[in-house]
Amino acid sequence: MRNAKYRILFVCTGNVCRSPMAEYLLRHRLGGRHDVVVGSAGVFAADGVPASREAVQALDELGIDLTPHRSRMLAPDLVEAATHILVMTERHRQEVVRAYPAAASRVRLATSFGAGRAGGDIADPIGLPLSVYRRVRDELDAAVADLIRSEEHTSELQSHDDI
Repeated sequence: MRNAKYRILFVCTGNVCRSPMAEYLLRHRLGGRHDVVVGSAGVFAADGVPASREAVQALDELGIDLTPHRSRMLAPDLVEAATHILVMTERHRQEVVRAYPAAASRVRLATSFGAGRAGGDIADPIGLPLSVYRRVRDELDAAVADLIRSEEHTSELQSHDDI
């Protein structure tokens, strides 16, 4: 895994809802690929916290097990290793770039890979009903699909038939 060609890091606030859902959704879509490593972190995360119950349930509905996830704080080694840092909101982008200015060219909104590439924030569902988590899950799944399909990343993420 150290020799992976692409290292995609999803970033949100606490690393218990949005970024782990995005991480596991992309892993699921990529299957057993070893040339892409996917992870997640939070700009204000406590280390070792499990994903929220609702996030686990929302992904379980798609047959994806989020229970192994444990939160972690965004750290210099994660930023340095990442080839792509995909954030949930413009505020997260600003926080990451402020803390790690050298990484600015690698930081993008997770939603910026769609046809219009305008992107937009993915709202934080923490403390809200499961229906909101489902909506966020579906937004993240669409963003992950857009990432895979995007022209910019076609040769990077679609180079194998298993996607």
